[in-house]
Amino acid sequence: MHKGLGSDTVVRLMAGDQDAFELIYDLCSEKLFRLAYRFLKDTEQSEEVVQETFINLWVNREKLDPQGNIWLYLYVVGKRLALNQLRSASQSRLYTERLLVQFEETHNSTEEAVFLQELKVLTERVIDNLPKQQQVIYRLSRVEGFSHKEIADQLNISTNTVKNHMGAALRTIKSNLAEGGLVSLLLVSVVMRHIK
Repeated sequence: MHKGLGSDTVVRLMAGDQDAFELIYDLCSEKLFRLAYRFLKDTEQSEEVVQETFINLWVNREKLDPQGNIWLYLYVVGKRLALNQLRSASQSRLYTERLLVQFEETHNSTEEAVFLQELKVLTERVIDNLPKQQQVIYRLSRVEGFSHKEIADQLNISTNTVKNHMGAALRTIKSNLAEGGLVSLLLVSVVMRHIK
């Protein structure tokens, strides 16, 4: 039994004596707050646990054991309430995080689809304006999937010539994407992965 809390105090509380209730509050509330704070690390939530614990004590006062340990009762109720708050906060955080992730994934996939469609249209426009040889080599490489050597054999030119034309074509496409305002220069290298 907590020092200063005898069985007579519990009996008085059970009878509805508010002075006995206030005495118990004065002697145990700070200790109960420290208990709750150990779990919650939050002053406001810990104060709520203290209030709820004492409300529980008052509501259930008639069921108390006159010889029982009042602090043990407060400890058990307070700890349970603190853990419930902790669990509830954790579930709420997880739920919120899950919603945010789902929103971001949907938002990003929609944005990306729109972006890639714009990118495809602009890229096609740029390719159509490339010099004929660059255009043919680019399409054979990126659309048909032929290697530089296979393209060289088909067009009766050297592999180095194919590489040079591809390099010039890619530089033109990158330059036009940046100038077109669709992407910044910082994003050009990322964008080129989608069109290569």
